[in-house]
Amino acid sequence: MPHRNMGPGTHARTPVLVAPWSGGAARGPVSGGPARVGEGLLGHDRLMRVLSESQLGSVLAGVPASRPRVVVSGNFATPMRALKVLDAALAEYRLFALNAQAGMPDREGVLLETPFVGAGMRGRRGLRYFPSRLSLVPQLLKHSLPPDVVLLHTSVPVDGVVSLGTEVNILPAAIEAVRARGGLVIAQLNPEMPFTYGDGLVPVDEIDYGIEVVEPLLSPVPRPVGDTARTIGERVAGLVDDGATLQLGIGGIPDATLAAVTGRRGLAIWSEMFSDGVLALDRAGALDPAEPVTASFVFGSADLYRWLDRNPRIRLLRTEKTNDPAVIARQRGLVSVNSALEVDLFAQANASRVRGAIYSGFGGQTDFVVGALHSPGGRAIIALPSWHPKADVSTVVPRLAGPVTSFQHSFVVSEHGVATIWGNDASEQARQIVEQVAHPSAREELVARGRELGFAL
Repeated sequence: MPHRNMGPGTHARTPVLVAPWSGGAARGPVSGGPARVGEGLLGHDRLMRVLSESQLGSVLAGVPASRPRVVVSGNFATPMRALKVLDAALAEYRLFALNAQAGMPDREGVLLETPFVGAGMRGRRGLRYFPSRLSLVPQLLKHSLPPDVVLLHTSVPVDGVVSLGTEVNILPAAIEAVRARGGLVIAQLNPEMPFTYGDGLVPVDEIDYGIEVVEPLLSPVPRPVGDTARTIGERVAGLVDDGATLQLGIGGIPDATLAAVTGRRGLAIWSEMFSDGVLALDRAGALDPAEPVTASFVFGSADLYRWLDRNPRIRLLRTEKTNDPAVIARQRGLVSVNSALEVDLFAQANASRVRGAIYSGFGGQTDFVVGALHSPGGRAIIALPSWHPKADVSTVVPRLAGPVTSFQHSFVVSEHGVATIWGNDASEQARQIVEQVAHPSAREELVARGRELGFAL
């Protein structure tokens, strides 16, 4: 079988077959018996070679690009051990990750890149932020930001296949992009990573090297749902009918909303991500058993991860599918629930910037707002508290001062009430936002400023 061209100065590698998990019992049947590091199992015409960390470091030190771009599993599935090896092996590189969490390399020579800023990149000097809908990020990787190395966090091999587990998202596109330019695909093989179905199944012959790591997955720190979030969640739940399809994220308001709809029946999930609230819906009998639970990544408790493992009802799909507005629009009665940092009297939402500086990004909000509006019976909801406690300011402003994340929603919801946006004229939208959403202490000024902006208030 011909070798892939790795670029100038690259040495041809002898094909090696996949090494089965050698660090203990896998979650399911793995072909073959134990193998030593560097060995493989016959049966494939090209192999993933399982290396020690020092061996992997030597491989990465030989990457020919002068400043390679590395795409790494993001959100809460970053393969930190593999990333640490890479960071030690390369003096300079570009690191691309979605919603990177704490622990990202922070030194000279590492250029951080992302279309969605997480805590691990927020405020970093020299950060390159690429505004993009999440559904279009795969196109960035294919055309504008092609990777040289992709680092994955996967399950251990089962019958010649690994699973991307909790984080599928943009990774299938990254693998295709790096393959197209002859780059490296490296997997951190972890028996704690659940084996999930959908678009995250990767044949081992599509992976060049692996390292074996046994470590628990990250889980959110449990936080009680506050009174404000609970009230907002109950108001949002009032907009969810039996048989609806839900898209929510993670946090107090989504958790409170899901807790408030456990009495519904026939619900479906089509979401960018989900957490433990969906598991609670399933246990309450609220989900339609005939409909798969569909998302692109998952973050939650160890109990949730056990539920995911080998569960045929769960489908984790690539971003181009979950976040395609046209595909979203085909879901029955899709109710999209997103939050914002602030909204204005034009019913526009800012969910990405604080005082002009990038805080997060578009994410999937724009994709799902558009998709929900086109879904038969669908609703696009923005839910937020009326007052920002840390900044001590109203979250409803006369007009946004910076870029708009999304607009033309169905409803805007706060702890004070529900503003009906779709179907009302601009002045009525503004009036309802003031009277139903804004904090009482902000309403007088909002009315005055709204009149200056031309609203009949």
